[in-house]
Formats: sequence, C-alpha cells, structure tokens
Amino acid sequence: MHSRPEDSYHYNAIARAIKIIDDADDGKLPLTELAARMDMSPSHFQRVFSQWVGVSPKRYHQYLTLQNARLLLRSNFTVPYAADNLGLSGSGRLHDLFLRWEAMSPGEYAKAGAGLAIYWGWFPGPFGEMLALGTDRGLCGLAFAAACGRDAAFEDMTGRWPRASFSEKPEMLESWVESAVLEKGETSLFLIGPPFQIKVWEALISLPPGTATTYSEIAQAIGKPSAIRAAGTAVGRNPISWLIPCHRVLRKSGELGGYHWGLEVKRALLARESARRDAIS
Repeated sequence: MHSRPEDSYHYNAIARAIKIIDDADDGKLPLTELAARMDMSPSHFQRVFSQWVGVSPKRYHQYLTLQNARLLLRSNFTVPYAADNLGLSGSGRLHDLFLRWEAMSPGEYAKAGAGLAIYWGWFPGPFGEMLALGTDRGLCGLAFAAACGRDAAFEDMTGRWPRASFSEKPEMLESWVESAVLEKGETSLFLIGPPFQIKVWEALISLPPGTATTYSEIAQAIGKPSAIRAAGTAVGRNPISWLIPCHRVLRKSGELGGYHWGLEVKRALLARESARRDAIS
C-alpha cells in the first residue's frame, strides 16, 4: 500500500494510544499527557485521533468497557443472517465499503491449497501491523501481529493451507488492503474453508458495524441451532480478521470471550465501531 510516511506514523501512534487509553484507570489520562506520549501537540493528537475514531480520546475510553459490550447485546443485537439469504457466495456491505466475496469449492478445499498461489505482504493498519494474504480472486487472510509477533502470525496463516505456494508480493494485495483501511472502494475476499465454516463467515459478514451477536444466534442463523460449539469453532477459525468480523461475537453475558489476535485488539475493534456509529447517528 503506497501510504504516505505520515499515514504510517499515525497508524502506529493511534495503535499505541489505544493501548495507553486501555490501560488507564477510569479513562482519567489527561489529553496533554497522552499527546506528549505520542510526541504530538494536544490539538494535533486530538485531531488525528478524532479523524480515525470519530470521537475524542476521553469519549473513546467509554467504549472500551465491559458495560459497553453488554449494552451492545441489549440494545443493538442483530440476528446475523436470514436463512433465505445464505449461500456459498454473495455480497454485502461492511465498514461503509463494499465487499465482494466468493468461496472455494469443497473439492478445492480438500486439496489443502495444492496448486493455489497465495501472495502475502505486511501493511500498516489502524490496529497495528497487519499480514495480508490473497490470491488473484481476493484476500484470503488478514492477521494482526501486535499480540503474537510477525513470525507467529506468518506461521499461523501459512499453516492453514500447507500445500499452497506462497510468495511475497504486497503489490498484488495493496489495493484491497487500502480499500479496507481507508473504508472506501471495493475489497474482494476469497473464503477458503469447508462449507459449514463458510456459512458461519458469511453470517458474520452480514453483521452491521456497532452490533453484536452470540454463538447460539450464529448457529440459528445458518439453520443449525444445535451446532453452537461447531459455530464457535468456525468463528475461531476465521482467517480474515476485521473484514469477517468475528470480533462482534460475544458471550450471552456480554463478556468478550476469546479472540485469536488478542482481546485488546477485539476491544479496540468493538470500541471503534461503536464510537463511529454513535458519532454519525
């Protein structure tokens, strides 16, 4: 992605700021102190932060709380996908950008990626450094390295398709990644998984930003109400973080549960979406 140096700097600064805000007691970190730790003036930091999140740092902290997650379930709950809309391919809207997706056939999946050429590259993103993987048909993987590190993220993602060939060609992916990061344009996804998992991932894609669901609701939405555990496994196996929003699945209690790329990232994702939704409502 041909990002300007200041864009990469802002991505990294916002990622650091989210971590600091998350660790602050009761969100009482003064703006002047937070800005100083970002090596910015208070006014510049407030402007950059608000441009990305949509609200001030102080307001943003309120969306990082467990109480906000519970409110999502109580007042913004959305059943993810009507049964008559489910299939193995489709299109939807997410993060104010258009996503197009298609799924690998069961026969192709059974080959464990044999004959599949997958490109990969590292990109700056609003939640830290991202590893993107994709084919000629779209992004098939998106991982965050903040919690686990580059090597672990790369091993995790490439290990999902052991017989595929991998080559570092970020230029093949940059337009799709840029569309996702800037929330404009069109991003193509290529879903690689067995049919059950793909149904779960399609149900996740249908969830609007700022909403939440549960594992049992996902199972009901795909017509398998008793397959709650299997639905949970499919959510956990989602290879395209953020764009297939598994971070929007919470426990019935409103607790966050687990997240493959770290709970801090999950909380930041939910907080950002809630803040941006409320800022434009």
